[in-house]
Amino acid sequence: MRNNVRGLMVLLIALVLVSTAGASLAQEKYPSRPIDFIVTWGTGGGADAMARTIGQHAQPILGVAIPVSNAPGASGNTGLGQLQAAKADGYTIATYIMDTLATIPMGLSKFGVDDFEWIARTQVADSFFFVKSDSPYKTIQELLRAAKENPGKIRVAATGYGTVDDITVRFFEKVGIKLTTVPYPKPGERYASTLGGHSEVLYEQAGDILQYLKAGQLRPLIIFADKRHPAFPEVPASVELGYDIQLPQFRSIVAKKGVPPERVKLLAEAIGKGMETPAYKKFAEEWYFRPDSYMGSEQFGPWVREQVQLLDRYVKEFGLKR
Repeated sequence: MRNNVRGLMVLLIALVLVSTAGASLAQEKYPSRPIDFIVTWGTGGGADAMARTIGQHAQPILGVAIPVSNAPGASGNTGLGQLQAAKADGYTIATYIMDTLATIPMGLSKFGVDDFEWIARTQVADSFFFVKSDSPYKTIQELLRAAKENPGKIRVAATGYGTVDDITVRFFEKVGIKLTTVPYPKPGERYASTLGGHSEVLYEQAGDILQYLKAGQLRPLIIFADKRHPAFPEVPASVELGYDIQLPQFRSIVAKKGVPPERVKLLAEAIGKGMETPAYKKFAEEWYFRPDSYMGSEQFGPWVREQVQLLDRYVKEFGLKR
C-alpha cells in the first residue's frame, strides 16, 4: 500500500513538472534574442538590399537584432539548406525569391513549397532586358533579329539555370530565337559581365541596377509585363509585342516548416509595419516595386502555390527541363 502511495506521489510530481515546463515554454517571450537572417544570394543585389533594409526597419519593432549573412549558390538553394538545418523556432529566417521558386518545377531544388513557412512577400518588381548604353542594338527588335540570324551567339547574363531568367531566355528559343543563358549567381559579377562586354544582355529588375541606369551605363530594351512601366514609357512590354512571357520577380521572407503560427504571424506583422515607414516607402519607390508588394502569411502561401503551377505550365509547355 505504501509503495502504491509513493508511486502515485511521484507520478503527480512528474505531471506538475511537465505542466509547469509547458506553461513556461508557452509564456516564453518571442523574440528574446537575435533573429538570424540568411540572404540566399550574394551581396549587392536585390535580395541582399531587401533583407538589410527590412531588417533595419523591423528590428526596432521586434526589439532584437537581425544580423544578416549571405549564403549564395544553387539559385538560392544553398542558403535554404542552411535554413533547413536550423531549428524551427523562428530565430532563423531567409530570403526566398521567384528565381528560386522556378527551380522547383525545373527539378533543380531539394526543397518544396511545403518545407517552408511563408512569412511575407515583401517585393514584386518587373524584369527587363538591359544592354550597354553603346550596344549596337538600339531596340529589342534589332536584338531579337540578330539572335535569330546568329543562333546562340547573343549571351544573357542571368542569376542561374532553372531560374525565371533562364525560363524567359528559353521561351524565346521555343519561338525560334535562340539566346544563351550565362549564369552569374553573384550580382556584381552579373552586372560586370554585361558592362564589360562578356555578355550582350542583362536580365534584371530596374531597381537592382539603379546606379548604372542613372550613370547612363545600361539601358532597357524590353519589360516583361502586360504594359509599359511609367518610369520607362519608351520601353515596349513583352505582351504588346506578342511575347506572352511575364514573370515578375518577387522577393520574400520564409522560415523552416514547423515554426509556431503565432511567431510566423508576429514576424509578418513586424515586417508589414516596417514596410509602412516613410524610409522604406522611399526605398520601394526608388527600386520600382509594385505598390501592392506586401502580402502576409495567410495569403502568401496559397499565392506561392499558384506561382508554382504557372511555372510548371511554362516548364512543360516549353520543354524546359534539361
